[in-house]
Amino acid sequence: MSSNPSPEVREPVSDPAGFTQAMPFIRLDSVSKRYGGVQALAGVSLTLQRGEVHCLCGQNGSGKSTLIKIIAGVEQPDAGSHITIDGHLFSHLTPAISTRLGVQVIYQDLSLFPNLTVEENIAVRQHAGRWHKVNRKAIREIARDAMEHLGIALDPQIRVEELGIAQRQLVAICRAMAAQARLVVMDEPTASLTRHEVDALLALTRQLQERGVTVLFVSHRLDEVMEVAEQVTVLRDGVSQGCYPATEMNDERLTMLMTGRAYGYHPRQLDHSSAPVALSTQGLSRAGEYGDITLQVRAGEILGVTGLLGSGRTELALSLFGMTRPDRGEIRINDQAVNLASNRDAIRHGIAYLAEDRLSLGLVVEQSIGSNIIVSVLDNLTNNLGLISTRRRSEAVKHGIERLRIKTRDPDNAVSTLSGGNQQRVVLAKWLATEPRVLILDSPTVGVDIGAKDGIYEAIRELAAQGMAVIMISDEIPEVLFHSDRILVMRRGRIVSEHIAGKTSADILEEAVHG
Repeated sequence: MSSNPSPEVREPVSDPAGFTQAMPFIRLDSVSKRYGGVQALAGVSLTLQRGEVHCLCGQNGSGKSTLIKIIAGVEQPDAGSHITIDGHLFSHLTPAISTRLGVQVIYQDLSLFPNLTVEENIAVRQHAGRWHKVNRKAIREIARDAMEHLGIALDPQIRVEELGIAQRQLVAICRAMAAQARLVVMDEPTASLTRHEVDALLALTRQLQERGVTVLFVSHRLDEVMEVAEQVTVLRDGVSQGCYPATEMNDERLTMLMTGRAYGYHPRQLDHSSAPVALSTQGLSRAGEYGDITLQVRAGEILGVTGLLGSGRTELALSLFGMTRPDRGEIRINDQAVNLASNRDAIRHGIAYLAEDRLSLGLVVEQSIGSNIIVSVLDNLTNNLGLISTRRRSEAVKHGIERLRIKTRDPDNAVSTLSGGNQQRVVLAKWLATEPRVLILDSPTVGVDIGAKDGIYEAIRELAAQGMAVIMISDEIPEVLFHSDRILVMRRGRIVSEHIAGKTSADILEEAVHG
């Protein structure tokens, strides 16, 4: 092997002498990284074989993102770290060299250009930095080849901003393949996907593996790990907890490795039948989305709603929050019929809604933590001059941070500096500032790791204990089974069954969901 202290000027060797199929594509040895007084990584080692699907697990803050950035050349590891690619040793990489060696990272934000078309996004790296006229024919061919090789059917002329998150993921993967990827790193790729979309992505991952592409799959969801990964490496507090065959993993072991503690959940056994009804619907319908929805949720109750993609769960939530108007039927709050013509009407009637996509609908990530917490109640913080009272603002921000136990040193920091779990708590704090009586949570733990999930579940339980009615929408059966009192199953826009959490099972719910 050859040492390379100046990787910026090194020409990468894609097929070095002595290459064997048994040689790993990439090996990291004793990789460390310190940011000031924070040890982000401490002597981490990781080996990725060619054509292997390897899962990297860990809570937010465990060092996963730092390790990915080092592989991508965005961050340089500390002295004494070693990175070996194709049998050649590097002290560190640069983005240019990492890319030339075949490393492609698909970050959570996907880093796509929303104003460009699908084909332009796929082929952008083949034309980046060129001064000559853009070759439209070449762009079309590059995009077509990438999509055909992966069996992906997308309109190449549509702008990416018009696509859903799952389709954007496909564009990002096609872009990686167009760039001749040999290692594709997927950073929490399923964070904002439904179960149906997750299944499609996992199938695509297997296709990449069949083509000899190495995949580093960053996730904290055990079901995904078991479906696609051969090996699992776990990080905790910047230290590797070891590499294990995926077949040896189960919920308890993975949770213990990731957090150092065990989480045991059991169905709730609370009876709310005598509590007052906080929200109810009668025959609520909206053409093409849901029909004849009759339900009720009582004060202090957590009502779970589950179903597959297209079952009408989110569409129903949007109507309950005044974002869309039902064609017929009735919504009642505290036994009074209400007309929710907008989300302002819903808020005025004590309804809050935490959307599934917190980054685009729940937060302004460039703004401060404090600003996000109070954005929904600015009118309540003004003084006699109509200006926002500094004192009232500080009190509201402090109350929100303490109530949801948001981990931050400074509420003036951008909300983008927080982990996924703490970002979700900021969204909760924002809506709790409106003092709602009914809280609708659409996939409240999507993209959140195991430890942070537990904190969110605890916050939801506390809110319910204080008398708040909670509607929790999720496509994860264990989530509604262990964290709801009653569960409604939706299929094709209708409620098909109702279950008491303590008197049902995951198998029964799965059968009801799939029909």
